[in-house]
This record gives sequence, structure tokens and C-alpha cells, in this order.
Amino acid sequence: MRFARGRLIMHRNVRRGRIGWVRPVRVVADDERGLLLWLARDTPIVNEVDAFGRGIRSVPFTDWAGSGGFGLKAGAWHGPPLLKFLPAGAAHSVWFFRDPLTDRFASWYVNLEEPGVRWDDGPVAGIDIVDQDLDVFVHADRSWSWKDEDEFAERLARPGDYWVPDPDAVRAEGERVIKEVEAGVFPFDGTWCDFTPDPGWLDPPSLPPGWDRPPVR
Repeated sequence: MRFARGRLIMHRNVRRGRIGWVRPVRVVADDERGLLLWLARDTPIVNEVDAFGRGIRSVPFTDWAGSGGFGLKAGAWHGPPLLKFLPAGAAHSVWFFRDPLTDRFASWYVNLEEPGVRWDDGPVAGIDIVDQDLDVFVHADRSWSWKDEDEFAERLARPGDYWVPDPDAVRAEGERVIKEVEAGVFPFDGTWCDFTPDPGWLDPPSLPPGWDRPPVR
């Protein structure tokens, strides 16, 4: 399954069969290397909240997991616009962050995740991943550091509520990508760092019908 350039699709994170977040994105490219996506500032998004309306990162995981009554809350993407590259078959994606003042490339972010599964219902399509929380932050000079290690450990302590069955595999994937970072090979070789979105890609006013179809993962 390939998505056409410019198509609006739903990039969704899945947690134990529930939708964790939804981000409408434009397809920049979809080929043998993988899927390249564009997330514009102020794009309407959805995030999972607990019974008290709290996001997963706003309270200790024990409190969040034990609250029950999960739902979805609409909002907007207020972070900088970014590219997301999902290498074909890989257990990670690479995000290209921009400086909010200059709108130029600033850093990479390696998001460790289960490989995406695509779906296409005709009027709406998307790709579902499982975010595994541990990440690698990479500066423009390719110096790097692990990110969210404490969060990863906190959640692993509750295996009955968490969605990562093999933490060693997650870290091993991060270490593999770090070698690519240090070697300066694709996609850490400057590719797409000067990307400019198509001016005709207007931000969607709302999420299209069908964005909340059951996860395929």
C-alpha cells in the first residue's frame, strides 16, 4: 500500500488497542526508503486523556493507568512544524524539528516505536504505530543523548498496563540508529533539512470523518 504525495492521512499512536493520539499529516514521499510525512503548526489533533481529563505525561504513570475511563480530547499541534520519516520496516521514526524563530532545521528526534501498519478506508487513510517512549535526541552536529529514560523505566514497572513487551529490543534499536547518527548516513546526512512544504497544502480545519476507526494494530 502506497500513499500519494499530498494526501492527508492520519498518523496514529496506539496504546493497548486504544488510540493514544491522532495527527493529520501530509504525505511528502512514499517509496522504497519509507514514508515521509509533514505535520503543520496548528493542525487539529486528538490526545488520549484519563477520567480526569489528564494527559499521560502530566501525572505519574501509576495514577494515569489506574484512573480508567479513558477518552479522547481535541486540540491543536502547537509544536514547531516538522517532518516525520518512517523508514520501511524499521522500529523507529526520525523527526526533523525546526527552530520556532527561524523556521529552519534545528535537530533530529529518533522516536522508537513498533513499525507502522497502514490502512486505507477510501475517504480517510492512515498509519498506526505503537510509541515505545524511549527516544534519542540528536543535535544538528549529530551529538546525541537518550531521552525519557526515567519515563520508560517508570512505565516498565507496571507491565500489566504498559505496551512494551521487550524493552531490550527497544534499546537495541536505539543503539543501532545511534551508529547511523555517528556515521552521518541517511537520513542523518542532511537529506530533507532544507525541506519546504507545498504552499497548496492547507491545514485541515478539523479531523475528517473516520479518523477514529478501530486501530489496525
